[in-house]
Amino acid sequence: MRQVKVLLNEDEIPRQWYNIMADMPTPMSPPLHPGTGQPLRPEDMAPIFPMNLIEQEMSAERWIDIPEEVLEKYMLWRPSPLYRAYNLEKLLDAPVKIYYKNEGVSPAGSHKPNTAVAQAYYNKAFGIKKISTETGAGQWGSALSMACNMFGLECRVFMVRVSYDQKPYRRMMMETWGAKCFPSPSNITETGRKILAQNPDSPGSLGMAISEAIEDAVGKEDSRYSLGSVLNHVLLHQTIIGLEAQKQLEKIGEYPDVVIGCAGGGSNFAGIALPFARDKIHGKEVSIVAAEPTSCPTLTKAPFGYDFGDLAMTTPLLAMYSLGHDFVPAPIHAGGLRYHGMAPIVSHLVKEGLVEARSYHQLETFEAGIQWARSEAFIPAPETNHAIAAVIQEARRAKEEGKEKVILFNWSGHGLVDLASYDAYLSGKLTDYRLPDDEIERAKKTLGQFPKP
Repeated sequence: MRQVKVLLNEDEIPRQWYNIMADMPTPMSPPLHPGTGQPLRPEDMAPIFPMNLIEQEMSAERWIDIPEEVLEKYMLWRPSPLYRAYNLEKLLDAPVKIYYKNEGVSPAGSHKPNTAVAQAYYNKAFGIKKISTETGAGQWGSALSMACNMFGLECRVFMVRVSYDQKPYRRMMMETWGAKCFPSPSNITETGRKILAQNPDSPGSLGMAISEAIEDAVGKEDSRYSLGSVLNHVLLHQTIIGLEAQKQLEKIGEYPDVVIGCAGGGSNFAGIALPFARDKIHGKEVSIVAAEPTSCPTLTKAPFGYDFGDLAMTTPLLAMYSLGHDFVPAPIHAGGLRYHGMAPIVSHLVKEGLVEARSYHQLETFEAGIQWARSEAFIPAPETNHAIAAVIQEARRAKEEGKEKVILFNWSGHGLVDLASYDAYLSGKLTDYRLPDDEIERAKKTLGQFPKP
């Protein structure tokens, strides 16, 4: 009988997260203080994050121990299984082996709890009682709501309005776990009220929601802000995905030729990719591909430079590929991939040629998701469909070249609460959208106001 799943025992779960900052071949540009323009100091971030997470954010240590309390929560769904997609291989009739890490097995249905649980733990240990955050499609908001409930913290979530309307079940998940969820822009904050005064029908953006969440959190001794992507400590926590995958592939004597993940802010992509990027830095031959939407082509078209992470310009200036902090994305259904910027670590790896970025049209990604669901049965999240589209493209390329390839990708979440988007696709209501070139020129002007990395 063929082996479909590669499993790890609970005592084989990685006990440390991997920090790629220890292995970067060239230095990264430091984050800058939004007021002074000088390199950020740990104390500058203290009003936003607890100091124990700030220490991880600025750490250059290669391995960081995972606290026992976090491991105990992880055990609800980790180690996650590594699957081989035999049925898709047969459908594609290509000389490839396709493996995927199933992060949809978490209670929240995605990879997001890997950092949500860690961040809730560190906030609790620091004495914080309330966390505010933003969410796009709702995966992050759901995960943090669950994690805050686990550690007895209050959670407030500002959800991008278009996703709030498109994905009501995500809001229901958050409320079931005890969180309060607001559509963003909202009337809760000064930032939200200003946006609504200018545009009452604003679809929202992650940049807007981040500004609202930070405003909601900062200035209160017992409250902090939490981010589900982009920052170093978030990507650090997600590396447990790739570390487990390496152990699982080693068990069956395999190593990937290609590693793929969808990319929005960078969290799930980094989770699968960074341990393999370390191998590549040290001489291993492996291609690493980040798949993003053509409607929000941060890595494939946007300029690289310093930019703010939010609309209100309250975050530090980060060196990253960015469409501009004032970018308002098209209301595509892959809400988790609509962020204007990309994680500085991922941006740096792309800039250095260690990661290749590709963009895909919305209809192509849903076609890939349907192919997946009808061959492998699991229904993927719209974000995950971008990675599947890249897998299919890679398999077809292998067939054309007559080369055998081992492909590994991160199946970052299921789509069971995103079925409205599948309904829109199957009924012919979805269309493709390519970001106009003048938006790229606007982004260049926006980034041109700030120091050059």
